[in-house]
Amino acid sequence: MRNIRLTIQYDGTDYLGWQKQAGTDRTIQTITEKALKQILQEPVRLTAAGRTDSGVHAAAQVANFKTNNPISLAKLQYGLNSLLPDDIKVVSAKNAAPDFHSRYHAREKTYQYTILNRPYPDVFIRKHVYHYGIAKLDLSRMRAAARLLVGRHDFTSFRATGATRSRSNVRMIKRIGIAQKGDLIIIQVTGEGFLYKMVRGIVGTLIEIGRGRFPVSSICRILDARKRTSAGPTAPASGLCLLRVRY
Repeated sequence: MRNIRLTIQYDGTDYLGWQKQAGTDRTIQTITEKALKQILQEPVRLTAAGRTDSGVHAAAQVANFKTNNPISLAKLQYGLNSLLPDDIKVVSAKNAAPDFHSRYHAREKTYQYTILNRPYPDVFIRKHVYHYGIAKLDLSRMRAAARLLVGRHDFTSFRATGATRSRSNVRMIKRIGIAQKGDLIIIQVTGEGFLYKMVRGIVGTLIEIGRGRFPVSSICRILDARKRTSAGPTAPASGLCLLRVRY
């Protein structure tokens, strides 16, 4: 039995997230598994490093599956990219250790959120950024607030309501970097794992701090409150991308 590891990139604009759902075929997992079944002539189950939400993108999603088919990796990748739509492509296909699990063996994930901070939108990148034209954001305030989020905390206040319960809302954020390239503000968040829409909740809160609506010190109050209503809004999905997964 082979265990094959795929690295997949996708534009999530037109999809309902990674994970397959009843009543729809518009998920990345469903479409990729259908292509695999056509090539391998057997059903397979893909396991992904992260279950990206509706509208969220990925530059390097990692997924693995098991098969007895002896197809070469090069032929598998070529076949998948021939069958998959233009907004889903396989970057690499590799043999993995028999016990490799793309989700449980991930040591850290990095998500990138991109904000276009100017009065007017950009027609060419509109599907991959959040256009925020209400006010000019103060990066020094956002960076100071981000530093308060680094470390192991209870992130209940940044977890979207309606999520299934997890055993613990404590997560470890290793790094938050905030850079500016022209009118683009690029926020990278690296952690061991994340709660439902947690990164988008963090970004929405940093925006409120960057516009001056919340003080920098509000981060401590928000963490202690452990209530979603105490933090800023959930930033739109369009600006979020799973950038990389490290094992």
